[in-house]
Amino acid sequence: MEPAISIEPAPVPKTFGAEEPIVLRSQDTRGVVTVTLNRPQSFNALSEAMLSSLQGEFDTIAEDESARLVVLAGAGKAFCAGHDLKEMRAKPSLAYYQRLFAQCSEMMLATQRLPVPVIARVQGIATAAGCQLVAMCDLAVASRTAKFAVSGVNFGLFCSAPGVALSRNVLRKAAFEMLVTGEFISADEAKARGLINRVAEPDQLDAELEKLVATIISKPRVSVAMGKELFYRQAEVGIAAAYEAASQTMACNMMDEAALEGVQAFIEKRPPSWNERRAEC
Repeated sequence: MEPAISIEPAPVPKTFGAEEPIVLRSQDTRGVVTVTLNRPQSFNALSEAMLSSLQGEFDTIAEDESARLVVLAGAGKAFCAGHDLKEMRAKPSLAYYQRLFAQCSEMMLATQRLPVPVIARVQGIATAAGCQLVAMCDLAVASRTAKFAVSGVNFGLFCSAPGVALSRNVLRKAAFEMLVTGEFISADEAKARGLINRVAEPDQLDAELEKLVATIISKPRVSVAMGKELFYRQAEVGIAAAYEAASQTMACNMMDEAALEGVQAFIEKRPPSWNERRAEC
């Protein structure tokens, strides 16, 4: 049995004088990939370099068929404090801000485009684009001491882009209240509002995360990948189109050897023996 997940990254080879990477990635024998935001001194703020590094990691994972699930974590006290405001203020031009927010949006969308589930491991504050990142992950497990806010309005910058993700997780009035007040909510409030899935005591965070991870990776990768893609696609269209897309996806899924084996195993009252080859349809 695999040990519980830890955010301690795999050792990274260093040369003399080399700085530690701002994003760390490790993968266990089960295919669980841990991506760690590694700017603890800056509360893991999303600098341009951080956005590029995250995009690169997600692009790599998307092509890795051995990957089964991604845990997105933050080093230090904070999960992510949003954009790097010092960096933003140093380059005041419309063209720069347009490029920056387009880059951030593309990285956020990459989490949902991955063929495997992404779970946010939230051990500390998640504010502005950091809260957006939690909302864009498929699932989230948080420490009871974690806090969440879309606080840009406090600095005169309404969190419009974080509001896109927030309003797709939280009911409209609750989301808008967070956006116009900039106030923090607790982990328990975030769970009640639908922003996160589970809350654990700080010393039980990894154990609670592992329960969710183990349950998900026990399922066929191909079925989860097909289901995730359809889940987000159908949410953005009308109900008739959603049913049409869902019916086609289920028919295609049923032709997979994993699904055929799973159903046969149920009929024969035995554990399934998964085959991960995906049907062409």
